[in-house]
This record gives sequence, C-alpha cells and structure tokens, in this order.
Amino acid sequence: MKEQLTTLGFTAGWRLVRALPRPAARALFTAAADRAWKKNGPGTQRLRRNYQQVVGADMPETLVRDGLRSYARYWMEAFRLPSKTREQNAAGFHMRPDCYDEMKSLIAEGNGLVLALPHVANWDAAAAWVVANGWQMITVQERLKPEAVFQKFMDYRESLGMRVLALTGGERPPLDVLTEHLQQGWVVPLLADRDLSRGGVEVEFFGGRSKMPPGPAILAIRSGAPMFAVDMWYSEDRVEARLRRITPPADGPLDERVKRTVQLMADAFEAGIGEHPQDWHMLQKIWI
Repeated sequence: MKEQLTTLGFTAGWRLVRALPRPAARALFTAAADRAWKKNGPGTQRLRRNYQQVVGADMPETLVRDGLRSYARYWMEAFRLPSKTREQNAAGFHMRPDCYDEMKSLIAEGNGLVLALPHVANWDAAAAWVVANGWQMITVQERLKPEAVFQKFMDYRESLGMRVLALTGGERPPLDVLTEHLQQGWVVPLLADRDLSRGGVEVEFFGGRSKMPPGPAILAIRSGAPMFAVDMWYSEDRVEARLRRITPPADGPLDERVKRTVQLMADAFEAGIGEHPQDWHMLQKIWI
C-alpha cells in the first residue's frame, strides 16, 4: 500500500502541477518548503548540518529556508518539464557564453564530454538544454524504490530526449556503455557529489572528509574525453550555469590518477557550491 501511494503521489504530481499556472505552482511549492523548514524534520536538520560544514557554524538560519525553497523549486520544475517544448527548455537554461562556445566547439570536433555535477539547482533542466541544442546525451539513474517510481523517472527523463541507463541491474556495466558513447561523441553527465557504492574515493571537501564516485574520472581517463565540473544556480526565471575544466593527471598508476582526478572534481564542486550554497540540495549525510 505504501508503494502504491508513493507511485500515486508522483503520478499526480506530474499531472496536476503541470496543469497549474506557473506562479500558482511556485507559490504552492514555496509554502511546502516553508512548512518543512518550520517542522524541522530529519532532512531539514541534515541540510542545516551540511550547510554549516560549507559556510561555518555562524550560518544564518535563512540559508536553510532558502535551500528548502530551492529544492522545492527543483521538484516543481521537474514535474512541469515534460510539457515544455525544446525551445522553452533552451530558454529556461543559460550557460555562460564562453563555456557554451567551448562545449559547442568540442562537440563539433567529434569529442564526447564528461560532465560531473553536484546536486545543484535543476540538473534535469540542464539535460533538457543539452538535448535542445541537438547534442546526443546518455546518463545513469539510481534504481529507486518502488520500481514503478523508478520506471516513471526513467520514462520522464527519456521523454526529455536523453538515453538513461539504470545504475544497477543492467545487462552490461554502465561504465562500458558510457565509454562507447563517449567515443561516439555523446555528452555524459553524471551526478557525482554523493557516493552510492562502496567504491567511493575519499576526498577533502569543505574541510572535512567525504567520498565521491570515481565514475566520471574513470570515464575521462579511459576515453580521453574532456571533463568538466558543472556549476548551476537559480536566477529568478531560469537556471544559470558555467563549466570548470578538469584535466586528469597523465602520470602515475591508474588508481592514483583516478584519486587525484576525483579530488580535482571535489575542489571544483566546492568552488561552485561555495558561491551559491542555497541551491545545493543535499539532504543526506556525505561527510565521514
């Protein structure tokens, strides 16, 4: 019954929120975020501790409220994305011009791109923007429970024009499939600020120890594809973004090169999150 209600809730969200005028939907989700902030449940408490690690113990409490509002905005926009045209998806996301020009040039030359993202702003809007530019994109998705919700997210993201692999349970290892597509010039974005396996690489992150997945680093080293960390944050009407180039070291054993590259990725995430902490949606424990 719990799984059925969860599935029903997501299905209703996708249908009903898309039918609301955007101002009404935005007000509804902002009010829900403010209620969560006042209730101060486990997720809100974890977000507060994470922000304190980022900005220090004297962090203003309004940062937690703004972080929950940003997270609610992500869900509101995610529910509404499938009803948008490619033109609307392109208009709702803005990549800094010099970064866009670099992406466009590399892809035109036949390069695949490895894009490592933290959980910031709206990563689904970023994916829709990539597709709206006519670039082929493939990514992976965590296997959620219940299975029906996992499948709805798979269908939702594929409806935006990307190809999506399940992180676990597929016929082939995702890294092998992603490497092949990189070699064919595809864009491969991966959420990488939280390790979902036992194979995470320990890094220093905002003065503490954390673990991050090695996947983006392995892909970049294995394929030779250019690698970037993606900064994203919200302005009033759209998602803003920029890229930070990551150059994997060329010397040393492979495992050391991977570790050093993951640390470079963590450093790039730290720089972006530090500029816009309110748009980092991390309600889980990530520091050791």
